[in-house]
Amino acid sequence: MRGLRADDDGCNGDADRDGGRGGGERRGRVLWAGLAAGATALTGLVAFGLLAAGCSAGGTGTRDEGPAGSQPVAQVTPSPGTTSTARPTPRVDPVKLVKADPKVSERVRADLKPCAGSEYPVDTSYGTLTGGSSPDVVVNVMTCADSVGVGTYVYHREPDGAYRNVFTVEQPAVYGTIDRGDLVVTAQVYEKKDAVAYPSGEEVITYRWAGSRFEEHDRVYNDFNRAVGNGTAGLPESAEPVGN
Repeated sequence: MRGLRADDDGCNGDADRDGGRGGGERRGRVLWAGLAAGATALTGLVAFGLLAAGCSAGGTGTRDEGPAGSQPVAQVTPSPGTTSTARPTPRVDPVKLVKADPKVSERVRADLKPCAGSEYPVDTSYGTLTGGSSPDVVVNVMTCADSVGVGTYVYHREPDGAYRNVFTVEQPAVYGTIDRGDLVVTAQVYEKKDAVAYPSGEEVITYRWAGSRFEEHDRVYNDFNRAVGNGTAGLPESAEPVGN
C-alpha cells in the first residue's frame, strides 16, 4: 500500500486524482462505517450497563419472579388479640348441692343416684336471675329410666360463697331454664292412661325476681293433640317446593 507523503494532497495527476478520490471515498465510507459500528457497540454497552445496574440495585428490571409491580406493597400488621375481661363462671357440684339442701324432699335426695358409672341424672344451668354479682344456678333432677324431671331448684350465691335455695318446685315432668333473665318452668300435664312420652299438654310458667323472691309473670298452657303419637305411622313424604 502506498504511503501518503507530506506534499501529497491527492490532487497530482489524473491517476492520483482518480486514485485519491476513490481512496478518499473508500476511506470515508470505512471511517463512517467504523464510527457507526462503534456507536452501535457503545449503545449496546450503555444499555447492558443500565440493565445490569438496575438488576443489581433492585430496580424495576426483569427478575426471576416476574416484573416488579407498580403498586406499593401493603404492610399488614395483625391487630392485637382482644382480651376478655369477663370472669369465668364458678362451677358447683350440683349433686352435693341438692343432697345437702334441706328444702329438697327426702324422696328426691334418696332417689338421686348414678345412672351409669358416676353419671348422675342432673342438668345444671348458670345465669343471671336474681341480679346478683355472681351467676345463679338452676339444677334439674331427672329419672334415669326416661329422663323425666322430678324437681327444679334455683340457688343464689351469697357474698360469703355459700349457695342459698331461692326456688323449689317438685312435681312429675318439670324442667326449668333461664331465658333472658327470667326463670321459665315447663311441666308436662298427664291424664289417665297417658304414656310418659305423650302427655295431654304442658304448662309453661315464667317467673321474675322481685327483690327477695320469684313471682309469677306469665303462664301459658298448651293442649296437645290426642290423635297422634301412637308410634305406628311413619313421617309423611316431603313435597317439592312450588316456584313462583
